Amino acid sequence: MGSSMMPNTEFDLYIKSNVTVLKSRAIDLLLSKLRDKNTNCAEFTFYGDRLMRILAEESLAHIPAVRGGEVITPCGSLTGLVDYRDKIICVVSIQRSGDILQEAVRTILPGVGIGKILIQRDESSPEKNPVYYYKNFPKNISDCYVILADPMLATGGSVKVAISVLIEAGVSESNIMFINLICCPEGLRSLKDAYPNVKVVTCCIDKCLNEHKYIVPGLGDYGDRYYGTG
Repeated sequence: MGSSMMPNTEFDLYIKSNVTVLKSRAIDLLLSKLRDKNTNCAEFTFYGDRLMRILAEESLAHIPAVRGGEVITPCGSLTGLVDYRDKIICVVSIQRSGDILQEAVRTILPGVGIGKILIQRDESSPEKNPVYYYKNFPKNISDCYVILADPMLATGGSVKVAISVLIEAGVSESNIMFINLICCPEGLRSLKDAYPNVKVVTCCIDKCLNEHKYIVPGLGDYGDRYYGTG
């Protein structure tokens, strides 16, 4: 985290209680590959898919259904993490980049519920305001624990709109976990102020936003680099 993360008791407590920043050497290496501007589209897709798989695995291990419990081994027993699956899980993507992360979760958890929300940034507006277009959810969405997927958390505008759409559909705020690769303090503060009960799982908290509302150092536009449309 950079210098823009100035000491703030309330914000620090929020980060400690609501935000999980994943730590591993593999994550650091793959993030560095994605950040490199010289990484071409094919390489970006390859490294991105590997990192998304790690994030998906970690995210599924952080849902409330995973709790401490007894594990019986062939030679004895121990206390470990047990997936009780007492919640119906639905992974909802903020299209289009969120679809990539959603697919990583679906690969690990075949048959998981799938939802879509289309929100796009208005690049012509100074604040890059999000524009909501449509949603498509399972009929039982209000009964689900929702994993909301989008690779980047910049201003927080898109994810806040997505959360509002989920809540309007009957999902409890405390039953939403937002997963992303990279976020920044500005986006986290915005999310905290609007929806403090939403859990966040991320691979990194970067320094800040620049004047164009892009994360610094970031990696650019994830979707454009992944699909080769930038």
